[in-house]
Amino acid sequence: MSDILLDVVHVGKRYTTYASNLQRFANWFGAGIKPSAEFWAVSDISFQVRRGESIALIGQNGAGKSSLLKLITGTVRPSTGSVAVAGSVSAILELGLGFNPEFTGRENAFHAGGLMGISQAELATLMPQIESFAEIGAFFDQPFRVYSSGMQARLAFALATARRPDLLIVDEVLSVGDSYFQHKSFDRIRQFREQGTSIVIVSHAMGDVRALADRVILLDKGKVLKDGAPDEVVDFYNALVAAKENADLTVEQRRDQQGWLHTKSGNTGATIRDANLVDAVSGEIVGAAVVGQRLKIRIEAAANSAVPRLVLGVLIRDRTGHVVWGANTHYSEQIELELAAGEKVDYEVEFVCSLGPGSYGIACALTDGPDHLNVNYEWQDNLIVFDVINVGRFGFVGTTALEHSFTVRRAIA
Repeated sequence: MSDILLDVVHVGKRYTTYASNLQRFANWFGAGIKPSAEFWAVSDISFQVRRGESIALIGQNGAGKSSLLKLITGTVRPSTGSVAVAGSVSAILELGLGFNPEFTGRENAFHAGGLMGISQAELATLMPQIESFAEIGAFFDQPFRVYSSGMQARLAFALATARRPDLLIVDEVLSVGDSYFQHKSFDRIRQFREQGTSIVIVSHAMGDVRALADRVILLDKGKVLKDGAPDEVVDFYNALVAAKENADLTVEQRRDQQGWLHTKSGNTGATIRDANLVDAVSGEIVGAAVVGQRLKIRIEAAANSAVPRLVLGVLIRDRTGHVVWGANTHYSEQIELELAAGEKVDYEVEFVCSLGPGSYGIACALTDGPDHLNVNYEWQDNLIVFDVINVGRFGFVGTTALEHSFTVRRAIA
């Protein structure tokens, strides 16, 4: 059996516009009339997904993510190329897709489940599980048209995951649900992944992408812009979002010997000249911090041209890329105004190392406001990398060293 579960080969989807419906109708019978306009939703996309592999498709609105999912599931036929799937597929795409608004949730589960290839006998056996997982109560036997978007997402996900498929495809439909059901759904996705199901997910939530995906494919204007490791592609995407607002922005990436990815972007109007993590008392540079130690991030920034507003932002991420903490001088109301070319600004960020044992990266950004989307002078991911060790404290797990205490009382029953 081949290790390749999904094989997408030079796939493209073209939508055409004709001067009239009559011309379109005539073309169905080979009239050879050229369209007045055409649009390629996706163009010449190729990639493979191996068994047990999880990939995420990311990109801005209109990049072609949902169109590509429809091509993979067979909802839409490709204009060019081919899609081959060697196994069973379950997909959660647009809300309400495949559901009849007049049918009840139970009736829709039987109807849509049948379209998925599940027999009515098996659906009858699965129905208590579907009803229990959806948790919509009496609405399960009410018309689908009265469902909220969150209830629609619950029913769709419960049905699509009633059986573990070889390939599970999830669009951003889960983002409409409440936080409880999102956690419940992603827990099931993780279980499927551990059991060998391949996952293709579309999401704007980069934390979910980092947590679930082995690979990330970045789409832009219907084409693959980047395909690689989650940290590399997500960091590149974050820089790309700013680049669309800053025509003179450059993006550089490199991976060091320890595996940390360093992404640098910006228009260089202001740059970081020096950055260090030091002990707050001695001032010595710290490579390995101790839980509870007082630390300072020291940063020297310089204006290379006239800078009307300068804001420093700092993010601390764990090794998996999840943000542990972040803040900037916009929110602390410490914005530097009207810097002339050649002026320098020294920053110090003092904090207590309330982090769990592990490795962490510090990202620093020079912008003109609360984020980097308007003006990005310089953004450096993992500019400083350091370890945290636990010395002299009771053991604990996690990325946060919460101040805590146990109260234990013993008595005769």
